[in-house]
Amino acid sequence: MNLQDFLMNVVFGVYPYVALTVFIVGSWIRYDNEQYTWKTDSSLLLSKRYMLLASNLFHIGILSIFLGHFAGLVLPHGFWIALGVSDMAHQWLAIVAGSVFGTMCLVGGTILWLRRVFNPRVRAASRYMDNAILSLIMVTLVLGLSTIPVSIGHASHGDPTVMLTLSQYIQGILTLNPQPQLLAGVEPIFRAHMFLGMTIFLLFPFSRLVHVWTAPFNYLGRAYQIVRSKRRVRSA
Repeated sequence: MNLQDFLMNVVFGVYPYVALTVFIVGSWIRYDNEQYTWKTDSSLLLSKRYMLLASNLFHIGILSIFLGHFAGLVLPHGFWIALGVSDMAHQWLAIVAGSVFGTMCLVGGTILWLRRVFNPRVRAASRYMDNAILSLIMVTLVLGLSTIPVSIGHASHGDPTVMLTLSQYIQGILTLNPQPQLLAGVEPIFRAHMFLGMTIFLLFPFSRLVHVWTAPFNYLGRAYQIVRSKRRVRSA
């Protein structure tokens, strides 16, 4: 085995399971032992400027991207065929949806990142991991958007091979049948995007991203947050 094959096996054969194990077990341990840190640490009270626009664009974009990746890479190939969606139609759908929601996420995320870095009040209240995980998400997003021109090139030549290969690789990881050799012929930009994506899962339990676990279940029915001002209220 040469060095390149060894690195492929480590990065795309072993690392995914390390990331997934830390993602699941780490989230569980944090919920059991540090529930007071299980929150979003919203900075809305510190600065409302552009926050509503940025937050909505970012969250709608990133959730749609996640669901799109799940639908495109995790669901079996036969599922799409049964729906009457050909491989090329599937690829163009992924390109269009990725472009739209990726751009939304990029615009919203850029505003949020700029707030974290340049707004003095938000910066003072931010933890190192807050800035690190948002920066990592943005770099991963930019790499993902950079794959779109490559995918358009494949689609314009009627070639869905890379899309099908990535799907086969992801499904192999989830079924405990890793096949890192499948990625040997895939463009480096895809591999870099996947590596950073796995790293986000690895860091997930140590960041504010853990609130994603709670949002779908408790967000709508949660109690109101009580905020009291330190200023004295004058009696009439």
